[in-house]
Amino acid sequence: MPKKKNSTASIEPLRQQVVSAEREGTDSRSLQPEAGIDAGKKIAGRRRHIGVDTLGLLLAVWVTAASDSDNAGGIHLLSRIATANPQARKAWTDSGYRTEAINHGARLGIDVEVVRRGPATKGFKVIPRRWVVERTFGWLMHHRRLARDYETHPHCSEAIIRLAMIDLISRRLTREYTLNWRDT
Repeated sequence: MPKKKNSTASIEPLRQQVVSAEREGTDSRSLQPEAGIDAGKKIAGRRRHIGVDTLGLLLAVWVTAASDSDNAGGIHLLSRIATANPQARKAWTDSGYRTEAINHGARLGIDVEVVRRGPATKGFKVIPRRWVVERTFGWLMHHRRLARDYETHPHCSEAIIRLAMIDLISRRLTREYTLNWRDT
């Protein structure tokens, strides 16, 4: 009788992306009351937190103001993932998600491991485990509506991200390819 494989699933990196809410000739903060300013990157807009599986497919998404902390996003995202996927046991994150998110993951039964860049690394370098979520952000950016933050409310942004992932998966299943905005 063959041995059963371990049924624990792993989550790829929890990661966030800050998107600009600026539009020409308008004040972005008056259009988007939930948008904030990320002091570190000096960008006004929103922060997209996503959790993906080992294939890069979306497990959970949460959109917050850019001024909100990574820890709050990580805690909320881990809670969503644990609720929807109780078999998840391992998660990799970047260094933005600190001890609060790691401790919250431990309470949920998810081992959260921070994947750090090497101290001598300068510029862009592919970092193990983190490239999966960066690739997912790249796939999502093929959808014009996600290239900038056009939505008024964060829950609309979350819905557009989910629709983009549904579109991506359905195109893969049907092997259909149509031109996107980058191909024109």
